[in-house]
Amino acid sequence: PQPRPTRMNEPDSSKPKSCCTPSRGSVVGGDTPLASLEILPEVEGAGLSSEGMVEIPGGAFLMGGEGPETWQQDGEGPVREVSVDSFQIDACAVSNEQFAAFVNATGYVTEAERFGWSFVFQLHFPKKQREQLRQTKAVAGLEWWLAVSGASWRHPTGPDSNIDDILNHPVVQVSWNDAQAYCRWAGKRLPTEAEWECAARGGLEQKIWPWGNSLLRSGKFRCNIFQGDFPKKDTGKDGFKGTCPVDAFEPNGYGLYNCVGNVWEWCQDWFNHEYHRIRPDLSNNPSGPPSGTKRVQRGGSYLCHDSYCNRYRLSARIGNTPDSSGGNLGFRCARDLE
Repeated sequence: PQPRPTRMNEPDSSKPKSCCTPSRGSVVGGDTPLASLEILPEVEGAGLSSEGMVEIPGGAFLMGGEGPETWQQDGEGPVREVSVDSFQIDACAVSNEQFAAFVNATGYVTEAERFGWSFVFQLHFPKKQREQLRQTKAVAGLEWWLAVSGASWRHPTGPDSNIDDILNHPVVQVSWNDAQAYCRWAGKRLPTEAEWECAARGGLEQKIWPWGNSLLRSGKFRCNIFQGDFPKKDTGKDGFKGTCPVDAFEPNGYGLYNCVGNVWEWCQDWFNHEYHRIRPDLSNNPSGPPSGTKRVQRGGSYLCHDSYCNRYRLSARIGNTPDSSGGNLGFRCARDLE
C-alpha cells in the first residue's frame, strides 16, 4: 500500500487516534495506579554479558522524518543531525524464554500481574467472547482493545493462553517499569530514542524502513504487520497473525531483527512531541526531556496498518505511561561499551 499522506495543515484532532498501545488509564472504570506499583523491587543482577548483542558504531546520523507518510504531530520531524557514542544493543527483542529466566531467578512480578489485567487485541477471541468482554471494560473509541483479566506475560492473550509454544517470540504485556527491572538484572539498560533509531536504520540514511523505501522486496514482506481489513480481519499474508519469532525476517545492515513491526519497543526517554524542536542544541547523545508522563515507544507492531496510522516506520514514534502494557509491546536492551 502507498504511505498515508501527512495532514500537515490540519488540527491535531484530525490525526489518527492512538490505536497503537493504549494507556492503562484509558479504560472505562479502570484501575488507579497504586503507589506500591511505583516502587520497583530490587533484583540481583545476572552479570554482564554481550551475548546476543551487536556493536553500533558511534557518529552522526540524520534522525526523524518529514516525508508524506509521516505524522508530524507526533514529533517525527524535523530531520536533524544527531550524534551518539558507540554502544551495544540486542540483535533481537527480549524473548519469552529470556524474560522467564529473569523471573525464575528473581521472583519478579510484573505490573500487569499486580494490576490483574492487561490489553489484548480483539481478534485473539471468538466474536461472542469479544462482545462479552467489551461490556465489562472497554477502551473508549478503540473497541479492538480489550482489557482482559488475567492477561500477562505468562498469558499474553488471557488466562487460557500460555507461552509454551512461543518461547522464541518477544515477551509482551510488559510495562516500561518491568523492562527497567529486567535491564538492571541483565546488567544493561533501555536504549535512548536516538540510539534506537541509529541502530534500527542499520547504516542507511533517511529510508522509510530498515531495508529501503519499498515495503515489499521481490514481492515478499520484510516485517510482521497487519494485512487485511483493520481491525476486523488479519489475512496473515506475511506469514504471521500476532507476534512472530524475534529473529524472523532478514536483519538490517547492523544485524538487528524486527526493528519495525512485531512489537513496539520501549525506549529510555520521556515522550514529548516538541522537545527536540525547543532544544535543538541537545543533539549529542540526546536523552530526551527531563520529565514527563509518558515514555517513548518505537518501531510499530504486528497491528500496524497503512489504513489507520502507518507507524511501522523508522521515524515513527508514540508515547505511553510507564505502567501500561499490552499484547504488542516489548523491548530490547542496550549497553555502554566498556
